Amino acid sequence: MPYFTSPVDGARLHYADYGPADGPVVVFVHSAYFGTEMWEFQMLPLAESGYRCVGMDRRGHGRSEDVWGGFDLDTLADDLNGLLEHLDLREAALVGHSLGSAEIVRCLTRHGTGRVRRAAFVAGIAPGVVRSADNPDGVDVETLRAAHEVIRRDRAAFYEGGAHEYFGLHASGNEVSPAYLRYAVDCCMGSTARAADAVNAVVRAVDVAAELPALDLPVLVVHGTHDTSAPLEVTGRRSAELLPDSVLKVYDNGGHGLYATHADRLNADLRAFLTTA
Repeated sequence: MPYFTSPVDGARLHYADYGPADGPVVVFVHSAYFGTEMWEFQMLPLAESGYRCVGMDRRGHGRSEDVWGGFDLDTLADDLNGLLEHLDLREAALVGHSLGSAEIVRCLTRHGTGRVRRAAFVAGIAPGVVRSADNPDGVDVETLRAAHEVIRRDRAAFYEGGAHEYFGLHASGNEVSPAYLRYAVDCCMGSTARAADAVNAVVRAVDVAAELPALDLPVLVVHGTHDTSAPLEVTGRRSAELLPDSVLKVYDNGGHGLYATHADRLNADLRAFLTTA
């Protein structure tokens, strides 16, 4: 299996590398709790059509090493940049879901855009979900703290109990099979208890609003109207307004798990964005 070591502390990190080595590069950054396997509906078809699709399992997630430290946003961003350097990827497009969007922002503001030509946020939490003076419509931090306590008490119940809402199955047009729901919960349980606990704290702390105006590259923002994990007005629309060069695509009835419920539409939007001059 392909692995590389974190440039920060030597943690052993797993990555997937699909498609032709000389194809246009797309790097997928997964959300909290999952690993790169969540991107199967994007990586496989894009790789089959000639893109080089790369995805790294965040530390403590998927097949990466179970470690105690390094779950601050700076280190996670440095891990992502370490992957770009390890594979010497250039002219890459970075595609991040949920927490992955914030990792991309911090990676670009810490390391620049020398290796990256564009980015996409899919149901991203950037610029941040927590209510503040600058984000009065955000989520009450106490609500997120309560969810954190459920994770610490019974992770399996937290994932299973939130699966329907995550995929927006209460809204028209959002369909995944019961088997896929079970699989998604199992994937989340693949992240370590330490990683789940730590990244939940990262989500509560994310605020990259001041960094978004500095991103001098095209950004596609894809978000669903029924996303309760990262409400559209708090995250996706704010990102699009703060970014200097953005395109916002809003999916009616879409929940947080757009990569599964709206895979075909998302892939079409990604292809169109990736081929834009």
